Amino acid sequence: MSTPPPYPFRSRREIHSGERKVYSDAELHEQHASQDTTATPAQGTDLRGGPSRNEAVAPVRETAQGERTLPSFDEVTDTGATPRVSGAALRQRSAAQGAESPSETTGMRSRRLASERRAARKRKRRRRVRSFFIIVLVLGLLAGASYVAYDQLFNSSTTASDDFPGPGTGSVEVTIAENSSGRDIGQMLVDAGVVKSVGAFVRQFEKTPASMSIRPGTYRLKQQMSAAGALAGLLDETNRVDSTITITSGQKMSEVKKRIVDIMGVTEEQVDAAFADTEAIGLPSEAGGNAEGWLLPGSYEVSEDDTPTTVIARMVKGTVDELDRLGVAPADRQTVLIKASIVDGEMNIDKYMPMVARVIDNRLADTNGETKGYLGMDSTVLYGVGKTSGVPDQADLDNDNPYNTRLHAGLPPTPIGQPSEKAIKAVLNPAEGNWLYFVTVNLDTGETLFASTLEEQEKNREQFKAYCSANPKVCTAS
Repeated sequence: MSTPPPYPFRSRREIHSGERKVYSDAELHEQHASQDTTATPAQGTDLRGGPSRNEAVAPVRETAQGERTLPSFDEVTDTGATPRVSGAALRQRSAAQGAESPSETTGMRSRRLASERRAARKRKRRRRVRSFFIIVLVLGLLAGASYVAYDQLFNSSTTASDDFPGPGTGSVEVTIAENSSGRDIGQMLVDAGVVKSVGAFVRQFEKTPASMSIRPGTYRLKQQMSAAGALAGLLDETNRVDSTITITSGQKMSEVKKRIVDIMGVTEEQVDAAFADTEAIGLPSEAGGNAEGWLLPGSYEVSEDDTPTTVIARMVKGTVDELDRLGVAPADRQTVLIKASIVDGEMNIDKYMPMVARVIDNRLADTNGETKGYLGMDSTVLYGVGKTSGVPDQADLDNDNPYNTRLHAGLPPTPIGQPSEKAIKAVLNPAEGNWLYFVTVNLDTGETLFASTLEEQEKNREQFKAYCSANPKVCTAS
């Protein structure tokens, strides 16, 4: 006979076969007998001292020859009984358990087990959260690596197709306008044949912080340059061509003409012809055919396609646009420009400009008073004799010309320079006051004194004379 397994349980095949399995091993009988008093209570046994309601199961029977037989499947399922365990056996088991762990009761053990289960659940949740973040991190790294690889592949593949290898050949001049974006500059370079595509230049422009320092103007570059080479050329001031015509406030038209000749490389006759073509330069009829005062101060970039006519037309248009923006009616344009040019000629300190504008209006209106409507402005006297600065001498004051406002009442026939926007605003909004005179007593600081009577003015002039005595070179007209 074969030795049975350590526990006399039947296999599933044996149970479903309906046959009884007989064991005759005497040692198994003795082992079972010794375990009756110490075995762990069967399922359904109440450890608190008695059997539970469903405690009976079919017993293991013993034959006359000492053989043990297990109940059949039908007996197990039909009887519904479990072996009864005596109270003495239960007490004996409890005592044994108490000896092993005397300080732990059933309730304590239950709480300990519950605590351990909660801790296990927390560890499991932490593992899940940690695993989730690790997965997200790995996916992010993979995505970033994929993007970098794609970007490098894309850039390397597009460089060959939309960019010249460089370094370029020949020479070409490109004019960069003010407030041009990277894409605007790229388009100019493409049109001039400097770079192959706008996209190639924009990529270089956007990844180079110094690109924002590109100045407007004309640059001499090569054709078929790489985008990086073209950008470097624009950042190199040695490639910048002096093609800027700058007009400052108070500058005379004669000075502007000379600047056009020097920058554009044309003759004086060509410039005079351009100014004479009033229709081509867009000069309004109220200017009376003379562009003095109508050339807006500022910087003008000259390209290879420009002519004196196109450049002058931009200057005139700038002044017309400015007068319209400030709300000056066409009929008042010339008068406003004349007054503003005198304000600029007499004063370069902002706080005094509205006061000078008030003196001009008061003297023009004082036809029956001390001034008799004469402006008596030194700036107009100097303009009439072809001088640009200083103090007029007696010969200048005696020179009879339409701009000598000491000899002729009212305003001069034209502006005496290109007025600034500040001067125009001062004329449109003069300060409140009854001044008829003013004199700058210090040409270094610009300190100016205003007076309402000739007597006050003479006292102020004594300070000016003292200054000129100490600084004769400063007071000499030129």
